[in-house]
Amino acid sequence: MRDFEDQSNNLSEASPAHVRGLIRRGDITGQTGGMAFGYMQGNLAILPSDLALDFARYCQRNPKPCPLVGISETGDPMLRTLGEDIDIRSDISSYNVYRDGELADTVTDITELWRDDLVAFVLGCSFSFEEALQAGGVPLRHLEVGYVVPMYRSNIQTVPAGPFHGPTVVSMRPMPMTEAIRAVEITARFPMMHGKPVHIGDPAGIGIGDLNDPVWGDVPDIREGEVPVFWACGVTPQAAVMAAKPAFCITHKPGSMLITDLPSGSVT
Repeated sequence: MRDFEDQSNNLSEASPAHVRGLIRRGDITGQTGGMAFGYMQGNLAILPSDLALDFARYCQRNPKPCPLVGISETGDPMLRTLGEDIDIRSDISSYNVYRDGELADTVTDITELWRDDLVAFVLGCSFSFEEALQAGGVPLRHLEVGYVVPMYRSNIQTVPAGPFHGPTVVSMRPMPMTEAIRAVEITARFPMMHGKPVHIGDPAGIGIGDLNDPVWGDVPDIREGEVPVFWACGVTPQAAVMAAKPAFCITHKPGSMLITDLPSGSVT
């Protein structure tokens, strides 16, 4: 965790292009929280073109967990609307590869897996509003200590589209209640990055039994006097993919985001 904290601190003021270059060379293979502050980070889903329209509808019907900020042309791995040199095949530090809805592999480059029928979708990520939270005095334990923010399946169901359906995945950040109120006010300004929390307090209220057993990410460090604060999470499409069971799909590994050239404030 210390290695991540040092790396994150060293790269907090780095440009998106510089961080992407490090990722492309394989120098960064883990999470990207705290890097290139001030720029939007995005979740990724790559699907065959015959599923693209249904997935776009799924995102449109579920804007809280799936705020769509970019779509590639079919077969084109470049995402020029998000960054002039972004190559979706190499510019994310870790990818999950799914076959028939099951996680088949985790890799750091998908150049050899890319096909002419693939479409890449980029969705807003809560990492992008963390600079605003910190500037507002809201503590972010996962950045302070150096762990991947924990993520859980909730009992909040998404609106289906075609084969895509399933629960809303939520990320959790612990903080005192007074700062949770401030976090609501701050993140409400970022609807394209999941916006304000979907739940504060008792995790059982959204169907989570044990905060020490996240589905993705790391076990949280919750201290006395703190409450869990839950945001809709861009891992939700991965849960939908697992439910839809497409023959082939690629996503980011949770915590390993695409760092774009878009200033966070430009997509509020």
